[in-house]
Amino acid sequence: MSAERVIVGMSGGVDSSVAALLLSEQGYAVEGLFMKNWDEDDGEDLCSAALDLEDARGVCGQLGIPLHEANFAAEYWEQVFQRCLTEFRSARTPNPDIWCNREIKFGLFLDYALALGASWIATGHYARLRGSGADITLLCGVDTAKDQSYFLHAVGADRLAHCLFPLGELRKTQVRKLAAEAGFATHDKADSVGICFIGPRPFRDFLRRYLPLSPGDISDVHGTVLGQHIGLPYYTIGQRRGLGIGGVAGGGDGAWYVVDKDRRHNRLIVVHGAQHPALFCDQLQAEQLHWVTPGALPPTRCLARLRHRQALQPCTIDRDALFSGGASAALAVYFDSPQRAVTPGQFAVFYERERCFGGGVVA
Repeated sequence: MSAERVIVGMSGGVDSSVAALLLSEQGYAVEGLFMKNWDEDDGEDLCSAALDLEDARGVCGQLGIPLHEANFAAEYWEQVFQRCLTEFRSARTPNPDIWCNREIKFGLFLDYALALGASWIATGHYARLRGSGADITLLCGVDTAKDQSYFLHAVGADRLAHCLFPLGELRKTQVRKLAAEAGFATHDKADSVGICFIGPRPFRDFLRRYLPLSPGDISDVHGTVLGQHIGLPYYTIGQRRGLGIGGVAGGGDGAWYVVDKDRRHNRLIVVHGAQHPALFCDQLQAEQLHWVTPGALPPTRCLARLRHRQALQPCTIDRDALFSGGASAALAVYFDSPQRAVTPGQFAVFYERERCFGGGVVA
C-alpha cells in the first residue's frame, strides 16, 4: 500500500522545514510547495523572496522531496490586501494573517494540493487538531509562547479536516534543535515578524504607496491640540511611538498613547501614561462571527484573547446574539478584568481551556 501523500507549505523558514522532516520520518509521501503571495516590486521584496525560495529548495533537496511553486499573488491582492486597505481607510486596524490563512493557505493552497492528488496539506503552525472529519476540533499548541490558534480560528473544520500540524506538540526550542541535527541552514533563521505582506520594511513607508496622507490634529481627551498626525490609517490604538509629541508642556513624565480615532474630524486622540483609564475597557462587540465548527459554540463563561500571545482572559458572552445568524450577527463580550488597547478591526477569539471555538472582528 502506497504512503499517504502530503504537501507541506514550505516558507523557507525553520518551522516548515521541520514539519516536512517529521512527516517524512513518519512515513508520509512528502512534497513541498512554495507559495508566492506577493508580487515583488522592489529590490528588497525580490531579495527576501528569492532567499526564502532558495532555503526551501535547500531543505527539500536534503530531504529528497520535490518542491512545487505556485503563484497566488493575484488572489492575495484581491482577497486579502484590498480588504486590508478598506479597513485602514475606515481607521480600523486589520489582521491580514487571519485572512491569509482562511483564503490562501487553507483555501487556495489546500485546493491546489488536493488537485495534485494529495490526501493532506501540512504547515509549520503551532496548533493541534483532535478528531477527524466533521468532529475535528482546533486546540492550542503545546508551546504557549508560540501558539497560533488565534491566527487559525477563521478556518473551518471542513478545511482543517485535510490538515496536519506536526509541530503542535513541540516547543520552538525543540524545533530548532531538530533542524540543527538535520543540518538545515534554516535552523537559526529568524522568525518572520510584522504584517505578512510588508515584511521587514517600515510600515508607514509601505502603506504610503497605497493610501494618501491625510494630516490632522492630535489632541488629548479634552480637545487640546498637541500636534499633527499624517493620517488616521497610520496609527493604532495603544500606539506610543511615532506620535511626535514628546515633551509637551505640563505633560509630566511618561509617554503619550493613542486611545481613539475621530474620523468625522480627522482627529487622533491621545492620553498621557500607559495606565490611563481611557486605555482600558471591560466590554466589546464582535461582528463577522466565524465558528470553526458551525453549531459548536463557546459556553457563556469562556476565555478570550484579543491579540496573538495574549494570556487567555475570563469573560462572559451574550449567547442570545450567537443564534441571531446572518451577516449582521454580533456578540457582546464582558470581561472580568478591563482590557488594554481594545482595537477595532482586530479579532476577539474564544476558547474553553485549550479548545479554540472561533471568533469575530472587534467592532
